[in-house]
Amino acid sequence: MIEFSHLYKSYDKKNHALKDINLKIDSGEFVFLMGPSGAGKSTFFKMITAYDSPTSGKIKVGSFDLNSMKEKDLASYRRRLGIVFQDFKLLPDRTVYENVSLPLRVQKHHETFVRKRATEVLELVGLAEKFDQFPEFLSGGEQQRTAIARAIIHQPGVLIADEPTGNLDPEMSSKIIDVFEKVCAQGTTVVIATHDHELVKRKNKKTIELRNGSVFQMSL
Repeated sequence: MIEFSHLYKSYDKKNHALKDINLKIDSGEFVFLMGPSGAGKSTFFKMITAYDSPTSGKIKVGSFDLNSMKEKDLASYRRRLGIVFQDFKLLPDRTVYENVSLPLRVQKHHETFVRKRATEVLELVGLAEKFDQFPEFLSGGEQQRTAIARAIIHQPGVLIADEPTGNLDPEMSSKIIDVFEKVCAQGTTVVIATHDHELVKRKNKKTIELRNGSVFQMSL
């Protein structure tokens, strides 16, 4: 569950990146976040990931009160999140398997478990046959699915994706969203920022639209 309560993020007295945001995203819900450039989508994600803090108001993610969270608890909190970046951020000198398994290696899981879980998520995103490939030999869609597999391998409670279909054709965009739907069906809360109005219409999910830092519209 993600809950914003009268949340403001201001960089000066007149410039509000977010303005009086009040909303709730239920656990296991699939949500599209929309809005033009400068609407506040990136700041919205920074609030959820605790890479920035509100000027006023409150935000809770699951059992975590991000307003009162101590610095020493941030790393533990962020390990419960999955983040898919627009530019993938894959390590070019590592194979698909090595890229995907990185979060579990950081957490020092046993190699047997790491390999088993990596195999599962690569099958989920349709990349089992790319196990030993390097990123440079993958298509854009395959790189994106690799990034998704890396983001979900540790079974995060919340998955955030910033424009994950921005550079993909409509057919591949639909396949990528299908993967996110499968992840959501396993209990993960999914929040996706996108400019693709046609994709949003086809999928008919809950949609939050930001404009000038405020919630302009919220459907479903």
